[in-house]
Amino acid sequence: FANASGGKIYLGIKDNGNIKRINITNKLKSQIQDVANNCDPPIVIKLGEFENILIIEIMKGANKPHACSAGFYMRVGPNSQKMKRDEIIEIVRSSAQFSFDDSYCKSQDDFDFGKFHNFLRKWKIETGLKDLSILKSMKLVNFDDKFSNASVLLFGKDTQNNFPSAYLECVLFKDKDGVDIIDRKRIDGDLFEQLNQGIIFIKRHLKVRYEFPNERRREIYDVPIRALEEALVNALIHRDYFFKGANISLFIYNNRIEILSPGGLAPGLRKSEFGKVSIRRNELLADIFSKTEYVEKIGRGINRMKILCNKQGNSEPDFNIDNFFIISFNFFDSGSLSKKTVHKEVGEKVGEKVGEKVGENEVKILNLVLKNKNITYVKLAKKLDVTEKSIYMNVEKLKQKGLLKRIGPDKGGYWEVIK
Repeated sequence: FANASGGKIYLGIKDNGNIKRINITNKLKSQIQDVANNCDPPIVIKLGEFENILIIEIMKGANKPHACSAGFYMRVGPNSQKMKRDEIIEIVRSSAQFSFDDSYCKSQDDFDFGKFHNFLRKWKIETGLKDLSILKSMKLVNFDDKFSNASVLLFGKDTQNNFPSAYLECVLFKDKDGVDIIDRKRIDGDLFEQLNQGIIFIKRHLKVRYEFPNERRREIYDVPIRALEEALVNALIHRDYFFKGANISLFIYNNRIEILSPGGLAPGLRKSEFGKVSIRRNELLADIFSKTEYVEKIGRGINRMKILCNKQGNSEPDFNIDNFFIISFNFFDSGSLSKKTVHKEVGEKVGEKVGEKVGENEVKILNLVLKNKNITYVKLAKKLDVTEKSIYMNVEKLKQKGLLKRIGPDKGGYWEVIK
């Protein structure tokens, strides 16, 4: 039980549920306590009584794995099973005592001091100390001058040579099921390079619309870029780097974007606590990222993603947590906005430019044209669920207001929104 999630043993109840009761003595309690104390390391238990039934409550082990004289055991359902070698290694690895990023087994030859200097300059970190002293203060190097895994993930000369699975895979799909691939890119390099190149891939392939508050253009992507950046940072910081043969993946479908990160929740964090309590799987990585503008406040990333999506009018991201941590963002749907919101966010601001009100369908047409300059009258009518004649009349109004014009012939030409 201590090697799992804790549990209770009831002495005085048969397996079939019938109550037998026993004679509870101090000698019996002492024997049970001795069994717990003789485990390595000792197991914390609490003893309770109820009508001649002795209740042994076993706490979840804080120093797993625990062994008895016969070896290491794990409670699985109704059975106690002897643990195999790989299971023992896994339980040691997943405990809070041992983490990947603060393992000091790399040398100075693996570290790129040029990248580190650029990092210090970019984020205006000044100490007046020598390089090794700064690195030791950041715990990226220990006092034996050994470099940590985190130091190579963040500032390595060849990160993938040291950690083959530590890369970002970006894929653009044509459909919502991930069958037809349009574009694919593997992004190597350190974690900062993966973050920056990942955002570039996202911006290149997400649709964007424009609003014009105060005569200045504002780009609005299908998903708030800042929320996606937050999710990508979360994946890079909190992924399980012990998870071999799996990398972080960024999938763009025709209706959503997903970021998949190896490893579920950090050890010690329950699903019911997700988004409320912060436990950092890789403390060194989190500490270094906290010195940048990528991370505004440690432990608030999940709520910030939700707030950013709500602010733009998107639905909140979905979270699927198992062996992989998956965040899914649905694309912005202009049709889901209320008439009031459409006029407030787009229509009134464009209307200010021409001195008159812009109708809801006119706003929708502008947004659709910004997403696809080759869109036809037929497709516009289908999108807005109106007749082609209605589309033609609205387009003429937009032309008269100086907001839309046609470049080239009906066949082979395209639309242009006048900004």
